[in-house]
Amino acid sequence: MSKRTMGILKKCSPIFTMLQDDKRQEIMQLLFDNKELSVTELTSQLSLSRPAVSHHLKLLLDADLVAVRQNGKERYYKINLHNALDLLKQLTQSLEADIESSI
Repeated sequence: MSKRTMGILKKCSPIFTMLQDDKRQEIMQLLFDNKELSVTELTSQLSLSRPAVSHHLKLLLDADLVAVRQNGKERYYKINLHNALDLLKQLTQSLEADIESSI
């Protein structure tokens, strides 16, 4: 792989790391299905404590895979895959270029 591809792969690493966890996958699926949920709503649908749900959401937020908005005392989360999609497209394009240059 080229240096460029390895650099992009390194930027993609947090995405893969976050999505390898079953509970975070479940959270992402619930957010996808429901468009937007609060921590309370997520907790009621998961077999996790509120602090555990909040912890997973913070990790997903730090990895830029979810977005949050405040409404009163409640925080509402939704999927935010735009940056992840852009990075993964860059990775795919760079890998394709690497393959073409190695032929």
